[in-house]
Amino acid sequence: MAPSRESSVKRSGTEKSTTSFKQLIKTKTGSILQSRKHANDLFDILEYLQSEKQKEVIFAINACQKIFCTLLERGDLYVGQLPKEEEIVEGDRDVDEKYQIFVRHRYNSCVELLLENIGHEAFQVKETALIALMKFAAAEGQHPLQKQECSEHYNFPLELILAVVRCLLSETMDMALLISRFQEFLEMDDVRYYVMSSIRDSISRVMERNKRAAMPVYQNNVFTLLTNITIPSQNSDITNFLIKQEGKCEDWKAAKLKEQKRAFELVWLTFLKYKLPGNMYKKVLVILHESILPHMSDPTLMIDFLSAAYSVGGAVSLLALNGLFVLIHKHNLDYPDFYKKLYNLLDPSVFHVKYRARFFHLTNIFLSSSHLPVYLVAAFVKRLSRLALTAPPTALLIVLPFIYNLIRRHPSCRVLIHRPSAADEPICDPYVMEEEDPAECHAIESSLWELKTLQKHYHPDVAKAAKVINQPLPKPEDDLSELLELSAYELMERDLKSQSQSVPLEFDPASGLLKSPREVLGVHFTLE
Repeated sequence: MAPSRESSVKRSGTEKSTTSFKQLIKTKTGSILQSRKHANDLFDILEYLQSEKQKEVIFAINACQKIFCTLLERGDLYVGQLPKEEEIVEGDRDVDEKYQIFVRHRYNSCVELLLENIGHEAFQVKETALIALMKFAAAEGQHPLQKQECSEHYNFPLELILAVVRCLLSETMDMALLISRFQEFLEMDDVRYYVMSSIRDSISRVMERNKRAAMPVYQNNVFTLLTNITIPSQNSDITNFLIKQEGKCEDWKAAKLKEQKRAFELVWLTFLKYKLPGNMYKKVLVILHESILPHMSDPTLMIDFLSAAYSVGGAVSLLALNGLFVLIHKHNLDYPDFYKKLYNLLDPSVFHVKYRARFFHLTNIFLSSSHLPVYLVAAFVKRLSRLALTAPPTALLIVLPFIYNLIRRHPSCRVLIHRPSAADEPICDPYVMEEEDPAECHAIESSLWELKTLQKHYHPDVAKAAKVINQPLPKPEDDLSELLELSAYELMERDLKSQSQSVPLEFDPASGLLKSPREVLGVHFTLE
């Protein structure tokens, strides 16, 4: 079907409009770069940065990038404390200086508009604005707009980077996609260092202004930006800079691994000292021991955050204990309440939550040492045995081998199995289930009568697993890896696939009704 004349006219008008604004911006860009007398055309191009049409904004951003990068290279921007535009007319200045002040003001206006466009609804506009700003940062580094007499930041445009970071850390908009685009700049050592200091500044300013209350969108943007930062492993790796400094720069903090690690440590500690959204604790704790602690000069400073995370409950508490365990094991942290906190996490809910496999995997690691006191291991064994009485079959097939492994590692706990007084006469169990301190629960004085009870469990696999304790336990530990992810569906499928043996129901196979010579009815009655 041929297109109507009306639609052809509309398309022709649109193409003409697109061509016209592109040609107009291109012509004005060439005129500005060719002659100073066309400097006022900058106003027209800057106006396009505020257009409602996405294509016009993108084309104008690219034009501004070309114009101001070129003018910076030429030295056409005023260097130093920028006078107000009103002072250009009043002051006694030459033509060149007036032009430079005018262009510098237009440059500042362009930067402000680009920062606004980082919050644009269209990602392509955001991305183009971000790249243009980083191009300006590189150009400013090579041609500083402030006099660098004696500065610890050398020629780095710190103010511009700080402004970019503030826009990336939006309080109302998820910037995860744009931050992932920004990652290529974070691989540059100088950008990474100053971005970390800018994040720290932003966190303190925003969170204090918000009276330390959780800000999910903002804190999620901060977390996304922080997780995109990777610290080099050695000083010789710090060679990639956005701005090449002239001469030696041994005193430049951005070029020192020690200072990079210190900035990394400070920004994380600043981020974690404020209250986080509930789901944020889990995200941080999952990456803590691999991505954060190795780059900190003093990892034990994380103890306050981990203690606060433990109080959240559920999976977060378990992950917090994992972080504490890493600090105890690798960084010699003295934390006497660790096993008490782990003991108190054992309640009936652990058998029903989705992180059950991770819980038992980590608990197995925490209790892997053979140097733990016998009363502590006995407390865990007894508590798990008591909880097993109401646990589902899938959990019991994990718990029972888990208990056996603990007894294997600590032979002193075998007294819980072979306690003659428990078999001779009924006694009151001395174990106190409600006691929070494993040292005071009297588990070592009790017995594992719960396992004897489970030998009569309705599920045959559980009953079979519980009967293992009737015989001396073999030395090799049971492999829990295959059992941790066992689900009720898989257990049912396994039972259905197992071949059932035929069970004889009587001595003589029946050949018909009332035909067995051994039955009384068959002797006295027949069917005719």
